[in-house]
Amino acid sequence: MKFVCEYRNEETAREYASALAGITTQPWTIMEICGGQTHSIVKYGIDELLPPEITLIHGPGCPVCVTAIELIDCAISLANLPNVIFCSFGDMLRVPGTNRDLLSAKAASADVRIVYNPLDCLKLAKENRDRQVVFFAVGFETTVPATAMAVYQAKQQNIANFSILTAHVLVPPAMEAILASPNCVVQGFLAAGHVCTVMGYAEYEAIAKKYQVPIVVTGFEPVDILQGIYMCVRQLEVRKAECENQYTRSVCREGNQTAQQLIQEIFEVIPRQWRGIGEISQSGLGLRNKYTRFDASQRFQTELNLVKSDCADFPTECISGEIMQGIKKPYHCDAFGKKCTPEHPLGAPMVSSEGACAAYYRYRQGIGIKYEV
Repeated sequence: MKFVCEYRNEETAREYASALAGITTQPWTIMEICGGQTHSIVKYGIDELLPPEITLIHGPGCPVCVTAIELIDCAISLANLPNVIFCSFGDMLRVPGTNRDLLSAKAASADVRIVYNPLDCLKLAKENRDRQVVFFAVGFETTVPATAMAVYQAKQQNIANFSILTAHVLVPPAMEAILASPNCVVQGFLAAGHVCTVMGYAEYEAIAKKYQVPIVVTGFEPVDILQGIYMCVRQLEVRKAECENQYTRSVCREGNQTAQQLIQEIFEVIPRQWRGIGEISQSGLGLRNKYTRFDASQRFQTELNLVKSDCADFPTECISGEIMQGIKKPYHCDAFGKKCTPEHPLGAPMVSSEGACAAYYRYRQGIGIKYEV
């Protein structure tokens, strides 16, 4: 625990908070992209250590939260097919689609299984040659290499009864969509360190320059986040707009080039619908033509009845789209903690452990904190 504890050191955290107070001369609004960072901020009360001039707002959070309703409905339809073993990461099971979720499908006898690695699905496919194994491929760039490797090995080993339903999304186009919005209030970003471990941060340099916002690649522990905020505010105060790397113990500018080459081999960039936000151009990944035989949406096209969905299908009281764009915070929602709870979620940010609503519900409920509505 030594190398974790040093990034949770209270004295160091307070030193950064004090240093921030010393350099902050005006209001600044900073968005963290990753739900893991949001979780740490709320859990450890990092936002309460900051000078009052600094406002943290929460971005899209996690890929579970932004997976389109259409894809959830497609996943449920696939899971209900009689000859399918449907595999998913555990946090996808309770994300609501139009009428139900994967957990409900499982309870109604669909063969839905939790896996921790898409490569586990290849083993399942070999053990069940008479059935089709489908993996729900969800994640930012962080999880894409494992999905790509599963598809690559399936082709190499000629595993014909394996396919994927692809929902992978890319972070930089989402950042650009937020910055280009007329409602944007973001003045600086904390970029997700795990994404940059895979992809590097060269692409962020162009975004920082184009929109004149500082971007700091940041880790997930309290000291990481406070240092990232300090680096961001230091730039803002002198009107700089560059990409800096706080997470040097894991990230380099070029990223993991072997992983990137594998991703390039298997996937191509496509438009993607983001739940609560809408379609973002060039923000998703789809299988290249030579791998389309592993595309579940094509393999089962005749069996599927895809339901076109968008953020208009949200329950009217759910404002998760605004929350994921940083326009509002969870406690601005009338349903938060009342109609919408982790047991009965109205929107995906209350389902995922990295969702902003779930974080606020877990750590800011009933502890005497006064919310500003």
